[in-house]
Amino acid sequence: MFRPCIDLHDGQVKQIVGGTLDAPTGPLQTNFVSDRSAAWYAELYRRDRLTGGHVILLGPGNEAAARAALNAYPGGLQLGGGVTADNASDWLAAGASHVIVTSWVFRDGRLDADRLRQLTDRVGKAKLVLDLSCRRRGAEYFVVTDRWQKFTDLKVTRETLEQLAGHCAEFLIHAVDVEGLCSGMDEELVARLGAECPLPATYAGGAKSLADLATVTRLGRGKIHLTIGSALDIFGGSGVRYEDAVAFNRRLREMSNA
Repeated sequence: MFRPCIDLHDGQVKQIVGGTLDAPTGPLQTNFVSDRSAAWYAELYRRDRLTGGHVILLGPGNEAAARAALNAYPGGLQLGGGVTADNASDWLAAGASHVIVTSWVFRDGRLDADRLRQLTDRVGKAKLVLDLSCRRRGAEYFVVTDRWQKFTDLKVTRETLEQLAGHCAEFLIHAVDVEGLCSGMDEELVARLGAECPLPATYAGGAKSLADLATVTRLGRGKIHLTIGSALDIFGGSGVRYEDAVAFNRRLREMSNA
């Protein structure tokens, strides 16, 4: 399934090359800056009955835009970026269907089990999505935090996914090395998730054509969803028409109901 996104940076909807966000060297690389509001995109997704999408706050200055999007599509969007045990309930009350958390449950490059337990107790696993966005080192994928700049010691493996599945409803996984490049997905990562992930997950990174939706459906064994960002025409891309992605979802639903 296609899942939509709204990435917010400095209060604007943007598409950013993931590895350049707060990188220690080199400037931020932006593929697209929208002249439309976050609420406009949320209303579009609501009109087309797209579910499971996410709003991501990439740094400060994005709360008002995020709240406007959640108000435009209450219960239809997940919310991530700066989520902690202290504010998670507030975002749910503001209309988020789920909260997405990464950096707050890691300290000093390690998963903090107490913080994860605290968050799960606060909002319930049914409302929690764990962001395991990762970068590759050798043959392994390691979770990265703090706007994808810091490696942790946590590998994305079957054992890790099964362990964390007891604390959340879904996973969100950006392939950071290809995020925003429109150069092709990390199909090996998608295939691993399809084989090893016990929960539904959304994969993001590198999608460049409508065929990628079919590839993710096949490699992901029907439980991995795909976010398309920079390649999408509503974000200035030329690889995928938004209407075609919506139609793909419609066909999948019709097939599953047949």
